[in-house]
Amino acid sequence: MNKSFLKQFAIALVIFLFGYFTTQLLFAQTLEKPKVSIAVGGKNLFYYLPLTIAEQLGYFKDEGLQVEISDFAGGAKALQAMVGGSADIVSGAYEHTINMQAKGQAITAFVLQGRAPQIVMLASNKTLPNYKNVADLKGKKIGVTAPGSSTNMMASFVLARAGLKPSDVSFIGVGAAAGALSAMRSGQIDAMANLDPVITMLEQKNEVKVIADTRTLKDTNSIFGGMMPAATLYAPEAFIKKNPNTTQALTNAMVRALKWLQKAGPSDIVKVVPESYLLGDRALYLDAFMKVREALSPDGVIPDSGTKTMLKALQTFEPDLAGKSIDLSRTYTNTFVAKANQKYK
Repeated sequence: MNKSFLKQFAIALVIFLFGYFTTQLLFAQTLEKPKVSIAVGGKNLFYYLPLTIAEQLGYFKDEGLQVEISDFAGGAKALQAMVGGSADIVSGAYEHTINMQAKGQAITAFVLQGRAPQIVMLASNKTLPNYKNVADLKGKKIGVTAPGSSTNMMASFVLARAGLKPSDVSFIGVGAAAGALSAMRSGQIDAMANLDPVITMLEQKNEVKVIADTRTLKDTNSIFGGMMPAATLYAPEAFIKKNPNTTQALTNAMVRALKWLQKAGPSDIVKVVPESYLLGDRALYLDAFMKVREALSPDGVIPDSGTKTMLKALQTFEPDLAGKSIDLSRTYTNTFVAKANQKYK
């Protein structure tokens, strides 16, 4: 190896290191909070797939962020973590922003992951072999990812449309993976509201009857009468105001992940997600993905009409929303998404 080559190599290395550390310093100067903790309820679900993609492909790191993701049994538990101060951000259902405003806490969603809830409500063929309609669920045990989560909301809405109150059934938290499958197969619950890939696994073996399905835009519109924003990233309004650059960096990473998902094939997804997400059945996981693909947001934009549809749905069964004036403009913002879409076209 001659001296000329070594000299050129040394110069190239210095230039690279200078550029790298300059970039890191720039991020450190512009991001108010480079280390961010995100709470999520059921990270393995397709409902939160954009979050996993942003993490696994290094998109958060590319934005100068160090993101720590904590997984909980359901969205309500993730929300509790943020309210309790152990998480900065939640990857969770949009409706929590409305419910929390009714309780006097301002929380704002700033990037959309899903434009349909993707939640399916099922009746067990084991404990309810003669199930005919929703009225048959009165007095029964219904599994949800966690009490107070978006699956609980979906189940309550379906019950309300049939004239039943949430108190007419017993809601039981079963999680969003193997625990949910076990609860249904063992007969611990009579019905369940959950998401893929769990749903497809139960359907494949003819263990359930579908009561309501929101995996497609058409079915979502049929059930709720309009668009329904689903998974988002949301944070306290105060956090967003205090950390606008950090919020923008998070949004950039998520929008980039959404764009990647629009072009990725099923085999690309399997290569990126952790092996544990497949629940031991790669083919079934791919089948489940194709069922929910159109539910993923293409650009992260939260639809104005969807927020109104959500409020209307919640008011059918949420006593805390009765007579409350909700300012929907404070429950979401598309300001950061607009900039992110300019960066990642």
